[in-house]
Amino acid sequence: MDDSTELKCPDNNTGNPALTMTTQVAAILVLSHVFQIFLKPLGQPAPLAQILAGFVLGPSGLSRSPRIHVFFFQNFAVDFYESLALYCRISIMFLMGLEMDVPYLMRNLRPASIIAFGGCFMCTVFAAAISYFVYDETGSRGSHFTLALVITVILANTASPIVFRLAADLKFATSDIGRLAISSSLIGDMYAVFILVLVSGEKHKRTVNGWVLMAFCSLLLLVGIIIFTTHLVNWLNRRNRNQKNLQALEVMIICLVILVAAMTLETMGFSSIIACFLMGSTFPRGGKSARTLLAILTYMVHNFIFPIYFGYTGFKADTTYINELKKIGIVVMVIVLSIGGKILGTLSACRYLKTPLNEGVLLAVLMNMKGHVLTSAIFYNLMVSAVVISSLISAALIGFLVRRESNTIGLKHIPMEFHSPDKELKLLACVHSRHPVNTMVRLIVSLRGSDDVPISPYLMHLIELPEKIKKSSSYYEPEEDEFSDDEDYCSNDVVEINEAVDIFIEETQMMIHQVQTIAPFFSMYQDVCDFADDIRASFIVLPFHKHQRIDGKFENDKEGVRTTNQKVLRNAQCSVAMLVDRGHTTTGTQAAGSESLQQIATLFFGGPDDREALGFSKRLSTHHHTSLTIVRFLPTSAKDPNVRINVDQKDDDKYVENGVQTGMILRDMAETYSMFVVGKGGRGDCLLTTGISDWEECPELGVVGDFLASSEFDISGSVLVVQQHR
Repeated sequence: MDDSTELKCPDNNTGNPALTMTTQVAAILVLSHVFQIFLKPLGQPAPLAQILAGFVLGPSGLSRSPRIHVFFFQNFAVDFYESLALYCRISIMFLMGLEMDVPYLMRNLRPASIIAFGGCFMCTVFAAAISYFVYDETGSRGSHFTLALVITVILANTASPIVFRLAADLKFATSDIGRLAISSSLIGDMYAVFILVLVSGEKHKRTVNGWVLMAFCSLLLLVGIIIFTTHLVNWLNRRNRNQKNLQALEVMIICLVILVAAMTLETMGFSSIIACFLMGSTFPRGGKSARTLLAILTYMVHNFIFPIYFGYTGFKADTTYINELKKIGIVVMVIVLSIGGKILGTLSACRYLKTPLNEGVLLAVLMNMKGHVLTSAIFYNLMVSAVVISSLISAALIGFLVRRESNTIGLKHIPMEFHSPDKELKLLACVHSRHPVNTMVRLIVSLRGSDDVPISPYLMHLIELPEKIKKSSSYYEPEEDEFSDDEDYCSNDVVEINEAVDIFIEETQMMIHQVQTIAPFFSMYQDVCDFADDIRASFIVLPFHKHQRIDGKFENDKEGVRTTNQKVLRNAQCSVAMLVDRGHTTTGTQAAGSESLQQIATLFFGGPDDREALGFSKRLSTHHHTSLTIVRFLPTSAKDPNVRINVDQKDDDKYVENGVQTGMILRDMAETYSMFVVGKGGRGDCLLTTGISDWEECPELGVVGDFLASSEFDISGSVLVVQQHR
């Protein structure tokens, strides 16, 4: 939490405040990187290094030197610092809203609220208990009630930007506990904002009627800005339909609208924290506008704004005021009550919610991350010092807890055969070009199931970084006629992929998160596997290294595509499927809004891969426009099969003696279904598949998958070959 503050500056003015601020920012960035070199091997997050950098640079460290202090704390310099912090906060909160998993927040609003208010309630009780003591010992003037409210904010506040950054830096932002912590911190911020509004009302002596009028005007302004921004963004998306990104001027217009709205709310006496988050969370997700803003803001916020924002948090702490025993006692008391109140309240809430103790402790420490607030002179410096020290302690504890509980919050793969169709599915679909996008989208639509079943699909565009470009002295200045085909091809692919996804989002109101990775083929698999781990993907879907032309013949993609697929199959920490697009069925965009029934067949021979394919099919069967048939292949000698399939759809048993008969049955089914799902199977010989084909062209597809994808098998549907995580 932040609000405007007052720091004492010397009377002399030795330079330009803008130069001072630039020097401070550069020093914070350099120091934070230096500290991170030593702290990262210890498992400590980047915000700890950034807060520590500001702490060392500020009045508690290097600024104790008179010359440095005079340079950094000139007249009007503090106004520049506060303005910079405000702009940073606006950018961070808007990005948080833009990246927020709003459906998850709505589904888990009750537990997030209970956890947030559990900690806030205990801290409020502690604040009320110590307010009179702190008032007397610090020589504060003014209302006891106002000071009690300020102490409440200091103890109860949870800085959601720090929680957001910590969770992302420690790689658990996409886990359930990470998303719950971010959601709870946002609700805690809302509580702190409400208290700050009361403080502002007391400070400006507003009447109840005046306060209600200003609150109504602020709410009206926020709603109006959200509506205006939505229409503006939709118009810009239509205007740039055939473009890769928005133009710079258009991006500046959107940012200016958000900035003006936030500054207007600040001028009216209301914090813009929640308003900026709401503007981000209600921002239209599909289209060029969201994609362009997300790319720009993510880079700037994570590389520049976060270090500056956290560094300034530490920079404001002045421990030189802690020069008496009673002041040390006040700081220690605030730190202990802040941490203790959050832990006690959060653990009580987690016990009520039956959350495991280790997760409850991590949530409690995360809820103790602080920003900073204000009042006057001694009280301000003591409280800010307590807040910064508390944040440093909490950040170090979080790093330790995350390392210790890596098994709890780390990636835990659950096979699809045990994955409930009602649980959230995180899917990573990969494409190298525009060819398989429609089929991928159609598959995601089917996996969505009923409208109440949560799914988090990610579409990763894999772009090759050729060796000749890497060795070139300038990426942006290729030689004449060199790389032009590849560059045009990639650019067209990006536009067409984005267009297909945008149409899909517009028709289904279902969000697909798009990411890109640019790497040489020999290391591309590592990017795929790492990203799948980061998002806790349950399933990876890869495109086959061949695509079918309009005349029905296969055309090979680059050999690196096949190599990447093979490496992902060997190294992925979750189940992997290979999608062979052989159909000339409806396009992905048509399927998204089509009422036609999709006929899907799951081929079951037995084994872990087939069971995983069956579990995947169970998810497909929940969609009301999907008709799923399970085809079991059994030896003719099996009179009473032990295999039981617990799926609510048609079941068809086929008794065969060898692979030749299996192939004949599959050919008879060729024109009936729009998709075949089958497990990859092991390397051992199977009586039911032996002799199904004269040769095996693609071992990564398995025997049956290779037969379905071969040129001798003529079908009009797609093939999905599933491999269970080994």
